[in-house]
Amino acid sequence: MLSRTADHLFWMSRYMERAENTARMLNVSYETSLLPQSAAAVEAGWEGILSISELLPSYLALYKTITPKDVMSFMVKDVDNPSSIISCLRAARENARAVRGTLTTEVWETQNQTWLEVNRMLKNGELEGDPGQFFEWVKFRSHLSRGVTVGTMLMDESLHFMRMGTFLERADNTARLVDVKFHAMQNDFFGAPQYGTSETESSQEYDFYHWSAILRSVSGFEVYRKVYRDVIRPERVAELLILRPDMPRSLHASLNEVVSNLKLVSHDVDSDTLRHAGRLRSELAFGRIDEILATGLHAYLTQFLERVNVLGGRISREFLMPQST
Repeated sequence: MLSRTADHLFWMSRYMERAENTARMLNVSYETSLLPQSAAAVEAGWEGILSISELLPSYLALYKTITPKDVMSFMVKDVDNPSSIISCLRAARENARAVRGTLTTEVWETQNQTWLEVNRMLKNGELEGDPGQFFEWVKFRSHLSRGVTVGTMLMDESLHFMRMGTFLERADNTARLVDVKFHAMQNDFFGAPQYGTSETESSQEYDFYHWSAILRSVSGFEVYRKVYRDVIRPERVAELLILRPDMPRSLHASLNEVVSNLKLVSHDVDSDTLRHAGRLRSELAFGRIDEILATGLHAYLTQFLERVNVLGGRISREFLMPQST
């Protein structure tokens, strides 16, 4: 496969996944902001969204204060923000258009229709009218895109590069989400104290909504209940989103997919890229949450993000045309 074609397919999938991840985070923050809480807590929640995407400085350069309306506008409609939903969907569609002949008609029409429809919806003010419904639509279009891709594309290198892009982006986003949300609770996270008499009912209630919001942002609330059948505890949330291979949006599950598809496109079993990805996946496969928490969750996730970024760079150098994120 031509490296230029592989590059477009890889980034088409990454941008679509990024749009969905942004919609997930904004939707949960919007719903959480409607709960009874202080103005400072609401502002901190929206600031966390900007921090996850490393966009806080860019936002503050345009807006004086952090408000739900301004954050949603910046993260959804701002064409100058490369991580906004509109920018991601435009980039996904442009990458798809560049390799139109490689895609099936269904995949191309899904990408193109999504781009046309999102412009119509934003022009008609549907984001302001019902933000939750708009974010659900973005998630649905991303699900549709992945389903059509798997259901209609030939299982060759084209599909493998698309899947690789999807799950590399998902691993990056989940790590950022867990890092920022846990970091908001403490300076670092070395494990939470056991629930006892010293903890007030109000703090327990806040914790429930806080951790529930994190789980819902990755469609993990029902999964958590099924796996642990217990109250929501921070350590178990971390374990679910980092180490569980059967949790679709966990770091472990995402790296499993990256490595599997990387093996299918790599002609060199001794490839440095494959070895780097395999080592990262192995540490997740044999890791223990108590060991991770013993060294500090923030430190662990910071290192993980650096290594995922290095892996993305290695994939680009070995298989793709150089392109900035």
